[in-house]
Amino acid sequence: MAPSGSRSMKRGCQRVLYWIPVLFIALIVAWSYYAYVLQLCIVVYLLLYHVIFIMFVWAYWQTIFTQPMNPLEEFHLSYSDKELLEREDRGESQQEILRRIAKDLPIYTRTNSGAIRFCERCQLLKPDRCHHCSVCDKCILKMDHHCPWVNNCVGFSNYKFFMLFLAYSLLYCLFITATDLQYFIKFWMNGLPDTQAKFHILFLFFSASMFSVSLASLFIYHCWLVCKNRSTLEAVRAPVFRHGTDKNGFSLGISKNLRQVFGDEMKYWPVPMFSSLGDGCSFPTCLVNLDPEQPSSPTGSNPANKAAAEGRQFPSKPLRESQSRLLTSTPSWTESASNPGMTIENEA
Repeated sequence: MAPSGSRSMKRGCQRVLYWIPVLFIALIVAWSYYAYVLQLCIVVYLLLYHVIFIMFVWAYWQTIFTQPMNPLEEFHLSYSDKELLEREDRGESQQEILRRIAKDLPIYTRTNSGAIRFCERCQLLKPDRCHHCSVCDKCILKMDHHCPWVNNCVGFSNYKFFMLFLAYSLLYCLFITATDLQYFIKFWMNGLPDTQAKFHILFLFFSASMFSVSLASLFIYHCWLVCKNRSTLEAVRAPVFRHGTDKNGFSLGISKNLRQVFGDEMKYWPVPMFSSLGDGCSFPTCLVNLDPEQPSSPTGSNPANKAAAEGRQFPSKPLRESQSRLLTSTPSWTESASNPGMTIENEA
């Protein structure tokens, strides 16, 4: 009992420590509000300041408290499959069992060795772009990274919120820097009255400008990732398909990549409300070769469908409606133009 109690206490202490970065950011934001609104108090700017502040806090809240999505029940092993897997000692025999199960699932990525991606901790077959987070101790759909500044995994369910958090926090810092600049110059020229506000103006300018630099680099990097339809993990290690590694395997062109994260309707893009397309378990992919283990389904009698299907094959499990729209709409495939030898395939 003692070791178990010790582990639970350690786990509890870790959970408390994980909130320290979030508390630090919250205190910085609270102080910046006090310094700008009550000390600097530039009435002309206050309306716009509060709009940016509210959107920033809203996006940050959504990023922190939106629970990461986990794989659906169909990806978990059944009791009989678990027993069968445990009875097999050889890795190849276990892979045969996993391949049999994966044939009925929209799984197209593999490990570097070409094996089925299986999480022993969660006892499930990992959907494409899903990874196990050691901090959360669970598999996260389309995991990007675990962010200590939000004490949460950034993945399919909150990646849009994370992008908006970066955008609004950068806008917040730039706005403070720009409107505080004239008073910062007066500070150095001794043009301000000798009050407590002088020091708030000084530190407000320094902190806002420093955060602006770091946030700008992070925001630009994630904008690049969205345009390429990659997660941070995929940028570090490209996904592996049956035909091999393909860093652009999930990219559908800039327009469709943006829509996959932010949704079809642009009026909802700046709002911290969930509008991403799909279910996080299946994604349309841009592949050179079809996975031979996944049987193709008929494309139907529609002539338009048949024409579109030339050189393409469709998986047995269809895409969700929102993901299918990405493949049936007419915008150009910007990335396929730079890869003339690449054919487009619809995959779940």
